[in-house]
Amino acid sequence: MTLTGWLQIAIYAAIVIAITAPLGGYMMRVFNGERTFLSPVLRPIERLIYALTFVDEKEDQHWTVYTVAMLMFSFAGFVILYALQRLQSILPFSQEISAKHDHLPAVGEHLAFNTAISFVTNTNWQSYTPEATMTYLTQMAGLTVHNFLSAATGIVLAVALVRGFARRSAKGVGNFWVDLTRCVLYILLPISIVVGLFFVWQGTPQNLANYTIATTLEGAKQIIAQGPVASQEVIKMMGTNGGGFFNANSAHPFENPNALTDFVQMILIFSLGAALTNFFGRMVGSQRQGWAIFAVMGVLWFAGTTTVYWAESQPNPAYAGMHIDQTVSALQSGGNMEGKEVRFGITQSSLFATITTDASCGAINGWLDSFMPLGGLIPMLNIQLGEIIFGGVGSGLYGMLLFVVIAMFVAGLMVGRTPEYLGKKLEAKEVKMAMLAILILPLSILGFAALAAVPSLGALSSLNNAGPHGYSEILYAYTSATGNNGSAFGGLNANTPFYDSTLGAAMFIGRFLMIVPMMAVAGSLAAKKIVPASAGTFPTTGPLFVGLVVGVILIVGGLTYFPALSLGPIVEHFAMQAHILY
Repeated sequence: MTLTGWLQIAIYAAIVIAITAPLGGYMMRVFNGERTFLSPVLRPIERLIYALTFVDEKEDQHWTVYTVAMLMFSFAGFVILYALQRLQSILPFSQEISAKHDHLPAVGEHLAFNTAISFVTNTNWQSYTPEATMTYLTQMAGLTVHNFLSAATGIVLAVALVRGFARRSAKGVGNFWVDLTRCVLYILLPISIVVGLFFVWQGTPQNLANYTIATTLEGAKQIIAQGPVASQEVIKMMGTNGGGFFNANSAHPFENPNALTDFVQMILIFSLGAALTNFFGRMVGSQRQGWAIFAVMGVLWFAGTTTVYWAESQPNPAYAGMHIDQTVSALQSGGNMEGKEVRFGITQSSLFATITTDASCGAINGWLDSFMPLGGLIPMLNIQLGEIIFGGVGSGLYGMLLFVVIAMFVAGLMVGRTPEYLGKKLEAKEVKMAMLAILILPLSILGFAALAAVPSLGALSSLNNAGPHGYSEILYAYTSATGNNGSAFGGLNANTPFYDSTLGAAMFIGRFLMIVPMMAVAGSLAAKKIVPASAGTFPTTGPLFVGLVVGVILIVGGLTYFPALSLGPIVEHFAMQAHILY
């Protein structure tokens, strides 16, 4: 841990804080249908889209109609993406991948199912090598398009829940089709175009050329993959999708050319998630409410970043007695550099790993499998908590607000008063639905991990590591899938019928079975009247509120997984300290 490293972390935090309010205000104007600086150009396009799709932008949908529209839209996206992968061998824009003019074949049925579920749910889990599996058409019309649509879906669901808190005695929570159109048109596309050009300037490819066959100095042939990378890279980060154009993801120099692009990518990951907290505050009539939610997320982010940075800066005890110098100096970074890019070092690798699992991004610039046990524990725990620390675009905010409902219920129990939040009484229905949404995640994570650990099912044969680290790889895989993150520890061959099927099911459960009870909360709250604050109203903008929510998250969320984590990274940490190698 160095002063320079802490300075990088501080600069990152300052930039995220600085962009939160302006971007949150812009998002409020967009979703309220107000005029923005892009309206002269985009408003005619927006109206044309409504006309072509027969959408009435003034229609206010009940939460059930809003939810069904989202589910049907997601199902249609799944079918189209599955078909695109299965037919890619006979469709255009199939790049040549060898000197023999070979093209990529169709994707297998199990893998196509897994990938279609993955990108529709904003998980972007990749059980394959993208540059050796997907054609340019599949990457562009399939994966990149779903990066936009799945991100927009998460955002508009959060917007619907916020309307539930902000409205009084309302029957509807908005219009799914209008919200989706405005999100893509006014928010995701403009930022993607600008930052995409920045990435091209920094060296990220954006072309439709065939793969380059190069001759090395030894005379061997090397295939250098390229393609329309920059356009996918921006939305992959900003939309917290995480699916890389290349197998090495953001460790690949084409996806992430230098330390500057790495820093910009980290800002993109948190940008919309942080802005949504300010959007929430503006919508409920008090930006202080939004900053209180931001503070909860900030406390948890800082704790996680500090832990990972500390763990990766420590000397590896496995090297004790080998006379290996692991101290920090002007000539070396010290600590655990295994699996990390020298271009980024320990600080940016630790910060990136924390950010990408705080959000549901899943992009990586270093190999999590090579992190120290406690350094790998924090990314896993971040996802298990529901990725509520700024979180996936939209999903982070509505996941956090569900925890707020539980926290206010706990506060009400302590003082013997009916809990309320922002003037809305939190009654049995809201609390039950919030708990149902939260408990769905551990049911899927722990259930599937236990199933994969049964020797007779044969899933253990996919592991390359034994002992607690191998168990951590299984636990992380289902944690990542259920949490719609998409990152992986590595060391696990997940491209098998068992893992393709069960991980696909986990992605579906983590996305849609959580959304339905959340939307029920939104609809119930929207119909309620606002009760004026009284002397007994719990203040929700101060340190006490922040501390209460943080405590509830760690107790309700963290302790649920403690036994499972004890069998994996925690026991591995103590085994490493005792120099016990598996």
